[in-house]
Amino acid sequence: MLCSSIALLLPPASSPSLLSFRRLSRLRSSPLPAAGKLSPTGLLRVSSRTLAFSARTESISTMANDEENVGNVKRLIAKVFELSLQATVPEEADVEPIVAASTVGRFGDYQCNNAMGLFSKLKGKGGGQFRGPPAVGQAIMKNLPQTEMIESCSVAGPGFVNVVLSNKWMSKSIQKMLLDGIDTWAPKLSIKRAVVDFSSPNIAKEMHVGHLRSTIIGDTIARMLEFSHVDVLRRNHVGDWGTQFGMLIEHLFEKFPNIEAVNETAIGDLQAFYKASKQRFDDDSEFKERAQKAVVRLQGGEKRYRDAWAQICAISRREFDSVYDRLKVELEEKGESFYNTFIPSVIEGLTNQGLVEESEGARVIFLEGFNIPLIVVKSDGGYNYASTDLTALWYRLNEEKVEWIIYVTDVGQQQHFEMVFKAAKIAGWLPTEANKYPRTSHVGFGLVLGEDGKRFRTRSTEVVRLVDLLDEAKSRSKAVLEEREKDKDWTKEEIDQTAEAVGYGAVKYADLKNNRLTNYTFNFDQMLNDKGNTAVYLLYAHARICSIIRKSGKDVEELKKTGVLSLEHQDERVLGLHLLRFSEIVEEACTNLLPNILCEYLYNLSENFSKFYSNCQVIGSAEETSRLLLCEATAMVMRKCFFLLGITPVYKI
Repeated sequence: MLCSSIALLLPPASSPSLLSFRRLSRLRSSPLPAAGKLSPTGLLRVSSRTLAFSARTESISTMANDEENVGNVKRLIAKVFELSLQATVPEEADVEPIVAASTVGRFGDYQCNNAMGLFSKLKGKGGGQFRGPPAVGQAIMKNLPQTEMIESCSVAGPGFVNVVLSNKWMSKSIQKMLLDGIDTWAPKLSIKRAVVDFSSPNIAKEMHVGHLRSTIIGDTIARMLEFSHVDVLRRNHVGDWGTQFGMLIEHLFEKFPNIEAVNETAIGDLQAFYKASKQRFDDDSEFKERAQKAVVRLQGGEKRYRDAWAQICAISRREFDSVYDRLKVELEEKGESFYNTFIPSVIEGLTNQGLVEESEGARVIFLEGFNIPLIVVKSDGGYNYASTDLTALWYRLNEEKVEWIIYVTDVGQQQHFEMVFKAAKIAGWLPTEANKYPRTSHVGFGLVLGEDGKRFRTRSTEVVRLVDLLDEAKSRSKAVLEEREKDKDWTKEEIDQTAEAVGYGAVKYADLKNNRLTNYTFNFDQMLNDKGNTAVYLLYAHARICSIIRKSGKDVEELKKTGVLSLEHQDERVLGLHLLRFSEIVEEACTNLLPNILCEYLYNLSENFSKFYSNCQVIGSAEETSRLLLCEATAMVMRKCFFLLGITPVYKI
């Protein structure tokens, strides 16, 4: 039965900060160890008749060597099958092992599925020491090197090689993680530096629910990559350079002749100020003409106009920061204006390559497969989104030496980015081959809908302000705690921190658990439900584990050093296997840029723990020490999942 409330305790002082994960990956290429067995940490040692496995740098999922891969069981299993395939078909170079976690547990924990494809390949060449895929599977199984990882193997169907992991090896691996820390299970991706371009609101417009998905999804992708030893440049490509600033500046001059007197209080509601300037722009032709000239003066660097622009940007920036502070999202702003000075030379370079043509007074790039050209200079000589985005891409590739550039925007901008990427490939900035680096990816996402199935808006049909939405989530969480009279036992600070953790966490998780390409319905009641696949339920599950450990009265840090973990009960084994799959799940979520994969893993982890706890007594049992260690390992993995999702865990119920 779920507990009705949750209290927040601050994590230990030794908990890693976000910045501690922003380190550059150092890929090593040491030779394979000498002959022998796999140690509990997964270091592979093979006989001299086998060939060393060479790292392939084209794929993001490629690891440099086994020592850097100790927590990724799927990779370790793949390594074993790599060696077996080399022995089975030595004439076939670079056969990649096809390894997957088994979906049907009774057949094994992992499965190698190379036999069918390999048999077809050999048959097509006229060779054939094998009579069919099952025979290939049998040979692959026979040639597996001896390893402590594997308890048993079997061949099923058309050559599928099923693997059952050793309980002893699994136990030792989890216990080593407890001693060395969850960071040892981080994936090691082949890239060293990436840009995640996300959030990106427009200056002078308040952040609304439409920015929610970009900010939350982008932050989680950045966190997962940082955890995976990638140096991530978190970029806020704010819209701070364009036509709208002409009307804003002219409206500002009318209202405040003395620009030095302008401040947040004087302007008041910036959104209302923007609407008023837009109304003038639409209704007053003289004002419109002045506004258009103001844009030219701004871009020309005229001081009075630059000062006015800077004031407007500063006021907007404070509004944005109030949202980022609530969400605990870190960003480095490099808006459109930053790239303005680089645009002419980039356009000139593309022109010299013969890519830019004149069309109806504008300068464009015609791209095969698109029925419209990419306009890089407007007919009036001004620049646009394509100008800025192409220049930003050039800068990131050439000046910042980034290998992967990820743009997180709504699906409506997909064609725009596809055209920009296509132009960059034609220009030779990017490789034309798929999955080669450097590369670019557009992370599209669907709409946030209201209960009526339409775009989420207020009753007055206004777009929902993101600050108001987050504040309401916290307020609702706080009201529930006060209704249950937790304010009698907890301090105001505990109430406030708990309400914030649960409220903001609920909003984030409700978004992230969905495939980002789909729309989802925003519903506070569902988000804040303590049953089902919600952040509240998951936060409770973590708090319950912490409570079990506290109630035992044991020093879990001491148990890590002196106790022994075992996985004898079936539910212990299921939970342990799920824990061991953490690294490969994070890798999959990174590779596919899908945070919902991590959410699904986290929810299933909590479900597996609930089943374990229901069927395996912890406190007072003969297996108490082992099961307390399993509880602690589960809590550690859950906390890391929360961190990657940008959710603050709670420690006491």
